[in-house]
Amino acid sequence: MNFFKPFLLLALFSTPAFSQDETKLESEPVAATQQQSQAEEQAVTAVETVKAPTALQWLQRLTHSMRTLNFDTSFVVVRNNRAEPYRWLHGISNEQELELITLLNGPRKEAIRLGDTVSYFESDKSPYSVRSNSIRAPIPAALFGDIEKLQATYNFIGVGKSRILGRPAQLVRLESKDKQRFGYWLWLDIESGLLLKVAVISRAGELLEQIQFTHLMITEQSNDLLQQLTTAALPEPLSGNTMEVELPWQVNWLPAGFELIKSSKRNIQKVDAEVETLMFNDGLVDVSVYVLASDEAPRKATVNQTGATVLLSTLRDGYEITVVGKIPAQTANSIAESISFN
Repeated sequence: MNFFKPFLLLALFSTPAFSQDETKLESEPVAATQQQSQAEEQAVTAVETVKAPTALQWLQRLTHSMRTLNFDTSFVVVRNNRAEPYRWLHGISNEQELELITLLNGPRKEAIRLGDTVSYFESDKSPYSVRSNSIRAPIPAALFGDIEKLQATYNFIGVGKSRILGRPAQLVRLESKDKQRFGYWLWLDIESGLLLKVAVISRAGELLEQIQFTHLMITEQSNDLLQQLTTAALPEPLSGNTMEVELPWQVNWLPAGFELIKSSKRNIQKVDAEVETLMFNDGLVDVSVYVLASDEAPRKATVNQTGATVLLSTLRDGYEITVVGKIPAQTANSIAESISFN
């Protein structure tokens, strides 16, 4: 797919019609010159407009590149003056997508994707697999899918060019159409269309979190390590539809565009209690709501924020309510207050 193929606007370059009346031609040289100059300027402007991709076209190219290119890259997630380094491999083998994202520091945290199956490996959990065509990782899953859907809740703005990782980059902003979400700034490699940097920006313009790529290599063939994954013994995908779990409470308000993607119940052995969860997504951001029965006295909401991720907790009506997501604290509070119990 070539998003930069220029169109020939031959009609804009029409040849001026000269009169056969030489006397008239000589009497209006200035006007004719000005008209020709204006026509040429309009033609050049029109050509430049056609040649310059829109913000949507840049994002479409990003999605296409992340799905079709073989690449080996590293990035660092920076939040609250702490940095988490990752390695990210992607490749195509026998028309199947292969992907690996690994946290390089601390306890093991790794995700492997073979086609539409993702397997997760963490040091404090048993390995498991789910059916999905993207990995839940620092890179927003929406960038792998139907990017056009985000236009319902975000404005796409092409800003300009800069230099990231020693490579020419195009900056595209995703700005929320309401005050309920943060903004995302994406720097895309002009040569390949891949990500070079991501920043999460508050409504006040404050940098909350960023992903800075530190290495990028694009190859003709997929990495040998990815090829080995095709023969690895991976957990079988979990069965069952968690969407069918009915809970005795509901969220009555969410920002426009958020949809329910999962509901579940899980027993927490440490406290011998059952926590109930609803997860929502607007195409770019996940928001999880947890409800746990509690005999503690009611208390007002408390907020903890790590980078762009807000954790809001409150106690009322005999339940502890927790809202977690990359959303403003005011939005999380509105979600928590909207919950009603049957």
